[in-house]
Amino acid sequence: MDIRQITPTYAVSPQIAPDDCAAIADAGFKAIICNRPDMEITPDCQAAAIEAAAKAAGLGFTVLPLTHQTMNSENVAAHRAAIDAAGGPVLAYCASGTRSSIAWSLGQAGDMASDDIIEATGKAGYDLRGLHPQLEMIAAQKS
Repeated sequence: MDIRQITPTYAVSPQIAPDDCAAIADAGFKAIICNRPDMEITPDCQAAAIEAAAKAAGLGFTVLPLTHQTMNSENVAAHRAAIDAAGGPVLAYCASGTRSSIAWSLGQAGDMASDDIIEATGKAGYDLRGLHPQLEMIAAQKS
């Protein structure tokens, strides 16, 4: 498991397995967000299998599969709402952690400076500098 901290309360990871959930709970996370569509993964690691293990470990679980086509304002808002409702630190995962980083970044636009968003994801190993214009556009729309 490769957990990469973006903020003290939000981290991302590449694909996790059901047997990772106890360690995720032990690490202090309160919830998991699955951003990986089931069509990308074998049945043993699809959302239902991870959800069952997460709930057994006492974790909240949200299924929000994201693709290039579904990375829209509604799903970004749903991602942000899942984070806000978690009641503590959240781990979001996808294939590499990139989609989960992008969803978080877009959700923070307008509440956090774009440069700070890019810096936070960059420190975690995700170069999202190409999102800067989109972050600025979202921030301008929110103000």
